[in-house]
Amino acid sequence: MLRFALRRLLIIIPFLLGMSLVSFVVIQLPPGSYVDSYINNLKLQGGTVSAEQEENLRELYGLDKSLPEQYGIWISRIVLEGNFGNSFRYNRPVAAILLERVPGTIILSLTAIALTWILAVPLGILSATRQYSLWDHTLTLINLIGLALPGFLLALGIMFVVYQQTGWLVNGFFSPPFREAPWSFDRVVDLLKNVWLPILVLTIGGMATITRVLRASLLDELNKQYVTTARARGQKELQIILRYPLRIALNPLLSTLGWMLPAVVGGEIVVSKVLNLPTVGPILLEASITQDMYLAGAVVLILSALTVLGTFISDILLALNDPRIRMDG
Repeated sequence: MLRFALRRLLIIIPFLLGMSLVSFVVIQLPPGSYVDSYINNLKLQGGTVSAEQEENLRELYGLDKSLPEQYGIWISRIVLEGNFGNSFRYNRPVAAILLERVPGTIILSLTAIALTWILAVPLGILSATRQYSLWDHTLTLINLIGLALPGFLLALGIMFVVYQQTGWLVNGFFSPPFREAPWSFDRVVDLLKNVWLPILVLTIGGMATITRVLRASLLDELNKQYVTTARARGQKELQIILRYPLRIALNPLLSTLGWMLPAVVGGEIVVSKVLNLPTVGPILLEASITQDMYLAGAVVLILSALTVLGTFISDILLALNDPRIRMDG
């Protein structure tokens, strides 16, 4: 198992370097640059910029260098100094902006993923073992609604109902009086009053997917000969399900962890905009629109790293759950 994990770790390093190159290329694809956007906005407001001033701006932001030089400077600073560069839009170090946003984003995402699995796995087992029952039909209907309903629309609907019934407006992690206040018991209570809504919205979509996949995989396993043999030997139904079919049915779900973590982090962009959440999603959207290349590149690189980390965790869990994967890997 240790050799399996070490092999996977060695593969991660070149993957991260390759993803950093792809991330840098992706943020360079839109035509123009931050300086071009800045000059165009200035002209729309009636201002003018001379050729010399434009050249000075490009030199100031390092845009006068070739793309390979820009990438070399950017990645070397990240690896050697942990310096992601300065944000053009905010005129602040990118690392400082990420430090404000990433912890809350990761905690929100991990909580949503944990809650999704805690709810989805038992419901998937219930749906598979009670096929075509009232439970199965009800869960199927709920899952279809969860898959079809966009997260931002669900968030708006719940916000409206809560406000109509209680007068409480869920907007951000904290209410206005507590946003800049020091930590206290009242601030924690205020956080709990607000954070449940984004967690609920992010959980519903993921729960619907996992429940449906687990139901289909488990039904396929329950109809196989080894389950019939175990039943004929007199083993209890719950023991049979947990010991044999469930472990195999979990493999497709464990393999999705590689994209689930970055998908939750990136997928909450619209939800975060609707709920005014200070997470990574909104700043990635703003950085892409304003062509703030260092900020956008850092966020894309973090999402890429989360994909690699999620894939590594997925491989380890798959190997622990199914020894055949260790032997093949």
